[in-house]
Amino acid sequence: MSTTPEPIRPIKLSDIRAARERIANTIVRTPLVRLELGREFPEIRLKLENLQPINAYKLRGAANAVALLSEEERKRGVWTISAGNAGQGVAYAARAADVPCAVVVVETAPKSKLERMEALGAKLIPVPYNVAWKALDERSFPGADGTFIHPFDDDNFIAGHGTMGLEILEEAPDTAAVIASIGGGGLITGVGSAIKALKPEIKIFGVEPETAAPAALSFEKGSPQAFPNWEASFVDGAGGQSMFPRMWERMKPVVDGYLVVTLEETKNAMRLMAEKARIISEGAGALPLAAALSGRAGKGPIVAIVSGGNIDLNKFCELIAVKTPASQTSIDLGLKI
Repeated sequence: MSTTPEPIRPIKLSDIRAARERIANTIVRTPLVRLELGREFPEIRLKLENLQPINAYKLRGAANAVALLSEEERKRGVWTISAGNAGQGVAYAARAADVPCAVVVVETAPKSKLERMEALGAKLIPVPYNVAWKALDERSFPGADGTFIHPFDDDNFIAGHGTMGLEILEEAPDTAAVIASIGGGGLITGVGSAIKALKPEIKIFGVEPETAAPAALSFEKGSPQAFPNWEASFVDGAGGQSMFPRMWERMKPVVDGYLVVTLEETKNAMRLMAEKARIISEGAGALPLAAALSGRAGKGPIVAIVSGGNIDLNKFCELIAVKTPASQTSIDLGLKI
């Protein structure tokens, strides 16, 4: 079944505030904690979305999208496409609403994400990454029936993510910049829409890994681009093969700049959060901290959104155990300010 997308429109503050009321009993208001590093570093606060019931922010958008389904749509069931976190979010919300759910899932997704989706009652349809990415564009996949919930190009999904922006401003009104990872662009569009509506002077930065940075390339070229030589990495929750034109139009009014970090910088950020704050973050969740530490988003206060913590523990230990050069301390992460 193919779904024709609605025309692109701005996500209104009223949409986000309504979503907040709608999902209040499903999501957690996650803490915003200061990362203590010393005066030579930017002032950084971590928005801990890894503490959501599914250990990722996607529950915000999924809960809002499922709550707005009609009775007929609920009976038909829902399906989505995911590398793991969006699938968990939709499955969690669908189970709570007694709605059947299927997920076209990237077959290389971490085992922990696959197990969680199955535990939540989702039917999994594993496919290669490029097949999933194509299905996202086409909004259809053979054998996937019911109402399609797009994991980022969906007004209701984006409005749900915007609720995070309201929380950030309430707890840290002195914020100078917010950094969010970019996969499809739904997170940064939602958070950016909320913050720009209330405090347009706050800078919104997106971040991607060096192996998959179509948004940064699109910003450089001034139009949506495919990323040449895309490579899969442990940062499976961010960095797409291309920038969807519809999402590029959504992001342009609310994003001020795009940053790219190396995989080594991302590993170091994961290690730093574990050492200093006892936080387990997946690769995509560590990108914003890596970008903040680079100094390219200013001296702060910076809010780095830790978008998720769904990573196999063996893989996490393997990544953070990588030794830094003897000349570096555990928090000497290449600060450039």
